[in-house]
Parts: sequence; C-alpha cells; structure tokens
Amino acid sequence: MFQRYKRHLSAGAAAGAAAAEETTTVPAPAAPYSSGSAGQSAPAPRPPAQVARRDPEQERMLALKVAMHQRLLDMLNLQAIEQASEESLRAEIAAIARELLDLDGVVVTPERFEVLVDDLYHEVVGLGPLEPLLQDETISDILVTTHRSVYVERFGMLEPCPVRFKDEPHLMRVIDKIVRSVGRRVDEAQPWVDARLPDGSRVNAMIPPCAVDGALLSIRKFSKQPYSVERLVEIETLSPEIAAYLRKVVGSRLNVLVSGGTGSGKTTTLNALSSFIGDRERIATIEDTAELQLQQPHVARMEARPPNVEGAGEITQRDLLKNALRMRPDRIIVGEVRGGEVLDMLQAMNTGHEGSMTTVHANSPRDALSRIENMVGMSGIDLPLRAVRTQMASAINVIIQVQRMSDGRRRCVSVQELIGSLEGDTVSMQEVFKFERSGVGADGGVRGALTDTGLRSIYSNRFREWGVEAEAV
Repeated sequence: MFQRYKRHLSAGAAAGAAAAEETTTVPAPAAPYSSGSAGQSAPAPRPPAQVARRDPEQERMLALKVAMHQRLLDMLNLQAIEQASEESLRAEIAAIARELLDLDGVVVTPERFEVLVDDLYHEVVGLGPLEPLLQDETISDILVTTHRSVYVERFGMLEPCPVRFKDEPHLMRVIDKIVRSVGRRVDEAQPWVDARLPDGSRVNAMIPPCAVDGALLSIRKFSKQPYSVERLVEIETLSPEIAAYLRKVVGSRLNVLVSGGTGSGKTTTLNALSSFIGDRERIATIEDTAELQLQQPHVARMEARPPNVEGAGEITQRDLLKNALRMRPDRIIVGEVRGGEVLDMLQAMNTGHEGSMTTVHANSPRDALSRIENMVGMSGIDLPLRAVRTQMASAINVIIQVQRMSDGRRRCVSVQELIGSLEGDTVSMQEVFKFERSGVGADGGVRGALTDTGLRSIYSNRFREWGVEAEAV
C-alpha cells in the first residue's frame, strides 16, 4: 500500500544514529501518561524560559522518535495514508520503524518499541505528544507553555503533566498542522490564531515575536457527548428548580443572555439550554470559531472568517448576523458577542426572533449590561445612552450568571429577569435564583446552595399562556 524509497535509508542512517547517541540498549519506559496514573511524578512548575531537567533516556528516545518521524515522512506515501485503516497504517509504521532501528544498530525492548510505534503513529496522523491528552476524557483543557512545559486541567484544577515536545520546531509543526486543517494561518505577520479541531475543540495559538519565550498553545476540549441540562443538575451546576425554570424560559421563547468569566461554562450552558428548543424550529448559529453542538435537525451554522494574507476577505460575526436575518430563522444563537454585532443582536431580539440566545464575558449580570453598552459604541452608530439601555431592557429577558469557583467547579450563581423598563437611567432587574455561599470545606470545596429568592417571576403569565407552566426537568 505504501511506497518506500530505499535511497533515503542510507542518507538517514547517520542522522538516526546521531539522534540515538549511539544507544545500544534502551530500558523499558515508565507507564504512559493517563488519567489513572495518579502516582506518577510530574515536573514542578517553573518559569517558561527555564530549561527543564529531563531523564537522559527519555531525551534519547525523544530524539530518536523525532528523527525517525522525519524519515517516515520521506518513506510513506502520504496520499495512501489518507485511505489507510488504522490497523494497516500501524503495521506499516512498525515495519519501517523496525527496519530503521536495525539499520542504525539501535536495540530497544518490546515494551519501548510499542510505545515508539504509538508515538510515531500519532506524529504521522495526529498531533504528536498531545494525542494521548486529547483522548483522555477527564481532561478539559490542554495548555502548552512553550515546548518545555505542558499543563492540563482535570476536574477544574490545573496540574503539570510529563508530556514534552523535543524543541520549538516540533511544537510549531503541530500548531501548523492544526491551523492548516481549518484553512487558517499563523506566521510572523499574523502571530496568533483561533482554530478548532475536527471534534469541535477550541484552539488558540500564539508564536514569536508576540510569544516571548516560545510558541504558546491552548486547547479547550469539548465533550464527545454534549452536556444536557440533566447532567448539569447532576454535577450541581444547576439546581432542579433552576433547570425547570429555564425550560419554561426557553419554551416560551424569552431572550437569554449567559454571562460569565473565561472558562466558567458559558458555552456549555448555552448548549444545554438549546436542548429545550423544539425540532420544528429553524435555528441560525453564528460564531467566531464554531463550537456549539446543537442536536436539532434544522440548524444553519455560520462561522466568521479572518482576513487573508493580503488583509482582505474578512467576514465578521456582524456580517453573518445581518445575513442571517434574511435566512428566515426562528431563533438566532450567537456564540459570543464581543463587538458591534451586539447592536444587531439586540435589534433581532426586538424584531421577531424571540427566543434568541448569546453569551458575554462579564463578572455579574449588571456588568454584562455595562459591557453590552460599551460594545454598542463599537458598532460605529452614535446612540444616546438612554436609547441603548431602553433597547437592552426590552430585548433581553433573562440573564444567567455562571462562575468557576475556587475549587474548579462551575456553578450557576445568579438568574435575573429584566423587568423591561428603566428606573431613572438604570435597567430594572430582579433576582429569582442565587447561589448562597456558606464557606469552604476541609477538602477545599466551596460549600453553598442554589436557592429561590422567593420573588414571583414576572413571566409567570407568559409561561401559562405558552403552555409551559407545568413542565419540569
């Protein structure tokens, strides 16, 4: 199946032998990094520019793997790889690896050889050292702080892991592979990029000169099974009472704003809320980088596009939102408002697209409204402040505030309803649910409960009129 070029073997033998540093026998490796390796030691945190100390044997095997990867790319028929099954490709890589080891006079144990073949397979078809982390479902974030240091977030808490890149070019090859797969670019002229993996995971990369100590890469993984409202209740992000209330809110087509800080679970909450939307509605989603995982059959997904090398061809979320208004959507869902498109979103909420949703970065519901005011000013349209606040009060019905606690858990901390009017120059709101924090336990976990404030929802009549009053989760 694969075309081998024997002439590359002799030329690459010296490079392979030098990379192995004349190694004759390599001992078996430690257990690979996984979610179950709790007892495995991990490197202590250190400044990015500081050189990490590594096991000499690990260094030799890493150098050998990188050298063999370069020679594999010369020997494999890359077009055939796309059509090959995993089993046949692994067998071919194993055969070539054995041949190269024999040619270089390098002897490895069977255990080490299996690990080497796995690493080479990930280098050829995956993202190299990051592939095991992507397959670990307990990891939610992968944070590469230069090629020397990799951290992961597991269950809301950061921890170092022993995964390493050989050098800066090794990390740059992985970044380039990610961005090319989605038609993006990253270079000195455009040293940062937002992209996504095939499974929808969010990727951000930054390279020198903006990244001072070396390339930076962060991957926000998405669960293969989107979080449902029932799952959020199970992990205590929501209470059953809030979940039942939100079902009524979505079912009666009220406009919802999800507010929270970075990594607080805004997109997860938005995905869960979308599960309450009926299958007979047409939904238009607009995102800077496609992340939403809606389960309805009639979804029109749109994604913004950055400018090309010449600086032309940019398509913003605002452009997509204006076009979406002509696509006859029942609801519009904007992944996150961060600029002038917020004005068009407010107008859409006020002009027949009830039940629309979006998210915004803010630390409280009141801060969310202030941020929207500021973003309206970015639209280039000079509106009186009172007119902006009046439009916000009539367009947005419910604000859901989510927060990542100090123990790493994500919780809904407040649900507020906009009354629809101004008191003086202030948008009137009432809090219907809030998180009452009572302290911190011995294990560091935040203690508290989501409680009903006792205020009657101003939309109770609407819930009854839409026939959702009796529904519950």
